[in-house]
Amino acid sequence: MTIAAHTLGCKLNYAETSDLLRRLAAAGHTIVPFDQVADLYIVNTCTVTAVAEKKCRNAIHQAVANNPHAQVVVIGCFVQNDARAVASIPGVTMVLGNDRKHLLPGMIGPNGLEDIATEAPSSDMPFSPAYSSGDRTRTFFKIQDGCDYFCTYCAIPYARGRSRSATIEETLCMARRIADSGAREVVLTGVNTGTFGQQHGETLIGLLRRLDGIEGVLRYRISSIEPNLITDEMVDFVASSRAFLPHFHIPLQAGSDKVLAMMHRRYDTALYRRKLEYIKHRMPDACIAADVMAGFNGEDEQEFAKVLDFIGSLPISYLHVFTYSDRPGTAAQRLGERIPVQVRHEHTRRLLELSARKHSDFIASQMGRRRPVLWESSHHNGSMQGWTDNYIRVSAPYDAACVNTVEDVTLTPEVIVAD
Repeated sequence: MTIAAHTLGCKLNYAETSDLLRRLAAAGHTIVPFDQVADLYIVNTCTVTAVAEKKCRNAIHQAVANNPHAQVVVIGCFVQNDARAVASIPGVTMVLGNDRKHLLPGMIGPNGLEDIATEAPSSDMPFSPAYSSGDRTRTFFKIQDGCDYFCTYCAIPYARGRSRSATIEETLCMARRIADSGAREVVLTGVNTGTFGQQHGETLIGLLRRLDGIEGVLRYRISSIEPNLITDEMVDFVASSRAFLPHFHIPLQAGSDKVLAMMHRRYDTALYRRKLEYIKHRMPDACIAADVMAGFNGEDEQEFAKVLDFIGSLPISYLHVFTYSDRPGTAAQRLGERIPVQVRHEHTRRLLELSARKHSDFIASQMGRRRPVLWESSHHNGSMQGWTDNYIRVSAPYDAACVNTVEDVTLTPEVIVAD
């Protein structure tokens, strides 16, 4: 069969889709781009916002338009949270929640889906490791799934289930397979990565120490980790490790203690500041990114002024800014003063401006320094691009011999790729 897939949402979803397609290709199916005619389409969905769900519906409609006679399988978080709504979309053949989507390759035979029975998603979800492929340079490696935190704005614990992972030894086995595939940089992904191993009596720092010894992998990045789960021991390890890079993604969500408490986040602004300052103390050139949500309940102009002041005072390199949107069934719908949508968008705009200034300042601080760059294989009008260890994008004239190798580069305005 010809099979096409479309992925929405997080890096975790991309790793899982890639894993499914790799298994389907090994079974003899032909993988084609999503905008082409295919016998079967897979849509891996996201439910983090109402906008994400709308994009999922649009992707399903696109699949049906591409080939009205195709089978369409919809999987993932949107299905897990509202299987009946997804199954009712015209053209959908089968839905699989996060509890069963890893079984999809075994359901597809030479002539399509062999079992189109749809079951209600179960809250009992196994851990299914996965990693992305197709890019020799970098892979996203799923080491953890689920979350036990239940922040008031978030539906993901309901869609992804409780925190779970494989053991360290099982994770190392897959990491060695990734190394054998030729990928030189591995991005560790999860829903709440810092809780890796908790059901096995193991820890994330224990895994990091073991991963550092795997030959073939030149670089590791930790995609996201909660501030309350970052320990000084972990920071010290990254600062002295062989392969872990000085690049941290640390969700903030709100720069106001009042709003953080309403969100049920497990830290306050003082703890967040301490974590970032310790990272910068140990790794002065480290890149630190933060997720920030704009316009959550209670974020009036007085609180937003605190947000801007707090973030402005932090050694942050750039922000991922999200506009708060109401999620049915979450506790946030019952909390505090609702912020008008137009005000939420205004807060988003101002945070994006702050992020641009922060990133510009970070780039300026690195001018003249030599940083190691992993060169990628893609062409960009005769040039190749890559990322420094501290996540600055640079370019150079294309040289096939340099692809998938690490080279020290002096950072100048001429080599840095503009945003």
